[in-house]
Amino acid sequence: MTATAKLATKSTTTTEQTASPISGKVQSRVLGATRLVISLLFVLHGVVGMWGAWGGNDTMGGSAALFSWPDWWASLIHLVAGAFVFSGLLTRWAALLCSGAMAFAYFTVHLPLGFVPLANGGELAVMFSWIFLLIAVVGPGAFALDNLRRRRR
Repeated sequence: MTATAKLATKSTTTTEQTASPISGKVQSRVLGATRLVISLLFVLHGVVGMWGAWGGNDTMGGSAALFSWPDWWASLIHLVAGAFVFSGLLTRWAALLCSGAMAFAYFTVHLPLGFVPLANGGELAVMFSWIFLLIAVVGPGAFALDNLRRRRR
């Protein structure tokens, strides 16, 4: 191997190792904080749907009728799966359920009104879906009960 090739190999290895200026601990904490904020907002949407809090679904205190499809079931997913994501318990599965629920909402409620989320009112559904998918793929980050369960094993 020539001296140039050795230098190029060494340079590539050094660059790959120092490519991320943020430590893993900081990334985990930011991911954990993001998970907490997003899931809390998701749970609050469930509270609105189930009990009509803060003006309810119709801005007049209305809530979803018991067992109505899909409103009541979506509110239940918001509450229960959102609480699991918030606590960091079974996070990946709960986040995947939340992501799927929001994708379903976008494709069945918003997309028929037009393709662009800003025009059809679906931007929250799109953002929740993608953020929960991210959490399902990369994990809960810091501040999660799943991390305590892993340590005990």
